[in-house]
Amino acid sequence: MSIFRRSESKQDDDARTTRLLDGLETAYEARTGDACSSIPLDDFEETVLFGVGYDQRNAYPPAGHTYPKRGR
Repeated sequence: MSIFRRSESKQDDDARTTRLLDGLETAYEARTGDACSSIPLDDFEETVLFGVGYDQRNAYPPAGHTYPKRGR
């Protein structure tokens, strides 16, 4: 199997999301001194948060998408 070929299960995705959110919390706490601080997220932290968060009610990819298919 090629090192570039990879399949990922929902469990893999959920585990990665958990690691990213844990890392975000650790970075925020290191920057602010308190994980429950009212200091706003910086641009990077906000990007990570919105990147891993998704609304499960929205299907992905959206119906009728024209994204390229693998191997084509």
